[in-house]
Amino acid sequence: MFRKLHIHMTLFSTFITGTILVLLASACLIITESNIRQKHYTVFTNNAYSCVSHLESQNVLSHRWIQQAESNYGIDMQIYDGNTPLFFEQLHGQDNMRKIFDLAKKESAENHGLNLDSGQTSQTLSKIVMFQLPGYYACTARIPKNGGVLNTVLLYSLDAQSGQIKTIRIAFLVAVIAAVSALAVFSWFFTRKMIRPLEKSRKEQNAFIAAASHELRSPLTVIQTSLSAVSYADPEQTEHFISISLDECKRMSRLIQDMLSLSRSDNHTWVLDCTSCEIDTLLLDVYEKYEQTARHKKKQLLIELPEDSLPVCFCDSLKISQALAILIDNALAYVPEGGMIRLSARQEAASVSLFVADNGPGIPDSEKEAVFQRFYRSDTSRNDKQHFGLGLCIAKEIALLHHGTLSVSDTPGGGATFQLKLPVH
Repeated sequence: MFRKLHIHMTLFSTFITGTILVLLASACLIITESNIRQKHYTVFTNNAYSCVSHLESQNVLSHRWIQQAESNYGIDMQIYDGNTPLFFEQLHGQDNMRKIFDLAKKESAENHGLNLDSGQTSQTLSKIVMFQLPGYYACTARIPKNGGVLNTVLLYSLDAQSGQIKTIRIAFLVAVIAAVSALAVFSWFFTRKMIRPLEKSRKEQNAFIAAASHELRSPLTVIQTSLSAVSYADPEQTEHFISISLDECKRMSRLIQDMLSLSRSDNHTWVLDCTSCEIDTLLLDVYEKYEQTARHKKKQLLIELPEDSLPVCFCDSLKISQALAILIDNALAYVPEGGMIRLSARQEAASVSLFVADNGPGIPDSEKEAVFQRFYRSDTSRNDKQHFGLGLCIAKEIALLHHGTLSVSDTPGGGATFQLKLPVH
């Protein structure tokens, strides 16, 4: 499913970004081509006006000047004395050029009002028209000269312009193809990176459901077996089976409550009731609640407070007490008889750290991050029915809700030390 989603997202992302890129490139190409055409047309008009100006000022035209003008300006020129062509056979003997010149004269007469074949004229000023033919810019001019008239046709080939535009188009096409290819590669890795958290979340969700189903199936099996045994058990045994069923119901209730707490945390509906809290008082209350339990389990619970008063912390004291209770309860489960659990606190720059340290078997480095995962339990406590592997996860969520952190490190001499760090506001 995720592979198919990855492919679809890559194609969609590439299509959208590629379309935008193509539209922008097309707009830039249109502007570039327009500038190229405008540049060539401006060059042609300037050169055409220069040639006409020279023809107006000269009474004698040389073959050499015409050749130099054609070479320097990149134009083809035809000059008529009245209706008689000058130098035509020598300069433009090719039939195709004669046809273009004739077409230019016809276009000038029919669509631009300048007929070069009309003979004499009474005008005293030169008349010039500019227009475009297929493959050429054209200029026709009628220049009065000493009672006569000098007619000229100038042609500027668009081959250079077309070649330049073709080169620009190829360059844009190659650039767009390269850019779209790069976008496709980027989209492939980017969408993969986006999907990876979803894939991880799906795997964690499946693992959570599987673990929860396993944890719920065990007490249900015990309850079903006990209730079935009640029907044929002796009266004195009935109370025993009922007691087992009640214990398993309580166990299921705790599991469901833990799962609801995590669900509220995931949905951001876990509301905090924050008030000003004296940390040393909170630690003493937690210590008093668990001191008898530790003594009953033949373990020692100690508390150490700094000489200076700890700062007041703005937090939900019930939730912080719950987190500390989880840490102490875990320590009591791991520490062997005669072991010791130490509850302490330390003030830092802008925070206060609460510590629950034990001298139990400790936690391997490879498991220090995993212990905060849901339903994670080390092998040594797999058979402990009082722990589902959700406590540390809930404690960490409580720390995060308070914008704090929960971490674990090794206790000097052996054991595990949990540090709950809370900001001081």
